[in-house]
Amino acid sequence: MMDFQYRMPPEWACHKATWLSWPHKRESWPGKFEPVPAVFVEIASWLSSSEEVHINVLDEAMEVEVRELFRKAEYDHLRRDRLVLHRIPTNDAWCRDHGPNYVFRQGGTGLEKVILNWQFNAWGGKYEPCDDDNAVPVRIAEQQHLPLVSIDMVLEGGAIDVNGNGLLLTTEACLLNRNRNPGMSRLEIEGALGRYLGIEKVLWLGDGIAGDDTDGHVDDMARFVNESTVVIAVEDDAADENYEPLQDNYRLLKSFTDLRGEPLNVVKLPMPDPVYYDGERLPASYANFYIANSVVLVPLYRCDADKKALAVLQECFPGRKVVGIDCSDLIWGLGAIHCITHEEPDLPIRER
Repeated sequence: MMDFQYRMPPEWACHKATWLSWPHKRESWPGKFEPVPAVFVEIASWLSSSEEVHINVLDEAMEVEVRELFRKAEYDHLRRDRLVLHRIPTNDAWCRDHGPNYVFRQGGTGLEKVILNWQFNAWGGKYEPCDDDNAVPVRIAEQQHLPLVSIDMVLEGGAIDVNGNGLLLTTEACLLNRNRNPGMSRLEIEGALGRYLGIEKVLWLGDGIAGDDTDGHVDDMARFVNESTVVIAVEDDAADENYEPLQDNYRLLKSFTDLRGEPLNVVKLPMPDPVYYDGERLPASYANFYIANSVVLVPLYRCDADKKALAVLQECFPGRKVVGIDCSDLIWGLGAIHCITHEEPDLPIRER
């Protein structure tokens, strides 16, 4: 019998920090690793203007290397005093999926911050080894002296998106894939999401976008921007392979309701022109943005749709500065800004 009530805050709730894992696996960007650290520096610099930035590094040598990169960085908004480096080894840089899932739980002594330790199997065993990535939440909990709750279920952070009020977006293509939790039914998966994230209703979308090696992470397609509004990437070119799955997901979203039975406010987000590298279609999407305390960082792809995407998202976040980051190099690793970031929420003021 569990005595706690858990709740995962939405991404737009107040952050204490954002977590990153520094890139080092050259095979993730074959033939194009060199420009990637500079993109991380740019992203972390913008984040530091908003909140603390905690960065996982392999060892002392990497810590020295990363500090030197930030020492040389010339961004006016960079706050070096907000950068905190941790010697926590990782297999790769996708902190959204291996990083700590912070939730709040209500117990006998009040509200406390907890780290959930879901299992990570490298997106269905695609990229072994992944033992260091799987251990990241445990090691961060040890360093932060926070309670850790381990759950015998595979779940990546990019596979879910919450509104902070009982709703969760995900995809059947990912969460019901037999390479994640073959022993769990849909109802059992929904039960775990409800128990540990405070979810009352799971909104199931279908297939993901072309080039996505995660089997359809929702953060490449549809995201909550407030409790009742979802932005969804929609492809208008009927000849594009993303056209049908994204149109299907748009129709699904339009049919969904909140806990009160009210329809969601669904906002269309354009798709960029197709991005290829070395003949491979990459999972480029503007939905892979990240919401920090004072900025929203949006991936850009050097095409005409960039400006439209920024305008749509600025309208969704009138109280935050929407900033575009060129992710044409980063996306060769098959992920963008949301994939490399993980928020650490701050306890509400009254509970500190």
